[in-house]
Amino acid sequence: MSTFVVSGWSAVSPFGIGTAPFSSGIAGGATAPVPPGEEWGQVPAPGTHLLVPEFSARSALGKKGTRSMDRVSALAVTAVGDLLSSDERHREVATGERAALVLGTTTGSVKSMMDITRDTLIHEKPFYIDAARIPNAIMNSAAAQCAIWHELRGPNTTVAGGRVAPLFAMRYAMRLLEADRAGAVLCGGAEEFSAARAWLEHHGRSEPEAGVLSEGCALFLLERAATETGRRAEVLAVETGVHGTADAEEMMLACLRRAFERADVTPEDTWAVSSVPCGETLGAGERAAIAAMFGSSPVRHVPDGLPWGDAGAVTAAFQLAAVLAEAERDPAAAGRVAVIVTMDRDGVLGCALLRMGAAS
Repeated sequence: MSTFVVSGWSAVSPFGIGTAPFSSGIAGGATAPVPPGEEWGQVPAPGTHLLVPEFSARSALGKKGTRSMDRVSALAVTAVGDLLSSDERHREVATGERAALVLGTTTGSVKSMMDITRDTLIHEKPFYIDAARIPNAIMNSAAAQCAIWHELRGPNTTVAGGRVAPLFAMRYAMRLLEADRAGAVLCGGAEEFSAARAWLEHHGRSEPEAGVLSEGCALFLLERAATETGRRAEVLAVETGVHGTADAEEMMLACLRRAFERADVTPEDTWAVSSVPCGETLGAGERAAIAAMFGSSPVRHVPDGLPWGDAGAVTAAFQLAAVLAEAERDPAAAGRVAVIVTMDRDGVLGCALLRMGAAS
């Protein structure tokens, strides 16, 4: 059986661009939410959100090629660029014909989809729309932009799954590597903030969740093998499943048990658990499953609370990034297992087990 390792990562988050701001933010706790400016239009109460500071496609990537780029594409392209530039080896292995990208999402850019739909209704003729914005309304637009900007010529895939999407992306990446369809894969998730998304979340929730919407992108360089110095973590297992409101605890517990069996480890091997519950009802089931799985075993909980707000499709990716950041500071993490647990209100759930590398 192949060994899959995370050899690099990057995050564009409400803490800033790159791993250093994210790591510092996780250590320092949540940033204060701020009201969106007038350029965002009308948003539902409470009107406070966690945005990537002073971020725009033009400010992050320059004028060329960004006039019609949507925000989620800009977030993803920036994250890929930061990861590739963080180490000379990353650019060598994660670009070219053997470099793949698998990006998790909820629905792509909700704003782009709604803008084009609205234009077809309000203009004199439905085809009087800005043609340059049409690609943004396609779910795989962000992944395609990443490939174009950074010369990723291998398989390019977008998978939808809300909060669990980054785990779907990681499973897909592992299959690409196992089948030798790619030599290295960038995988993770991306989500943008917009008034359109804020209103959909506002009307789609049956109960309050984090209350503060956020955005960002987190990506991980996944390989079948890496030198010990580049090995941040070994992926032991990634399991997913479905749930209803009444059986959330049962299905999450079953998912965790499958993952531990596949990884051939025990709860006693666990260093940390990352869980950011989705609403009160599902959150209660998630917490109960974790309690049943680990019992009295002493484990850390990473992060403490929900420092990045409700991040949608980048949630599980931020969880993994938080675990990697904390493991670099904690010598006790080396060689032990971190567990990522996540659940989406639309009926999907997942978990991942990773064996952590040595602290830096």
